[in-house]
Amino acid sequence: MDEYSKALSFYKKALEIRQQTLPSNHPDLATSYNNIGSVYYNMGDYSKTLSYLKRALDIWQRALPPTHPNIKTVKKNIEIVKDKL
Repeated sequence: MDEYSKALSFYKKALEIRQQTLPSNHPDLATSYNNIGSVYYNMGDYSKTLSYLKRALDIWQRALPPTHPNIKTVKKNIEIVKDKL
């Protein structure tokens, strides 16, 4: 198993734990989605990257102030991924 596959497995397990213990709009869930999206980006799977980054953005927009750096960063990353599709 390569390093990206290992990372993906660990991040998905973390997401599963967070989904079981946190409310659906908790910012930590968005962090998990963002991390998984980053791994997919590094693996070259841009459609999955986009899906996970959009989930992260949706939660962060509901849970954080609009000027929060996480929101700005993930929006920029979404645009980068869209350019690759």
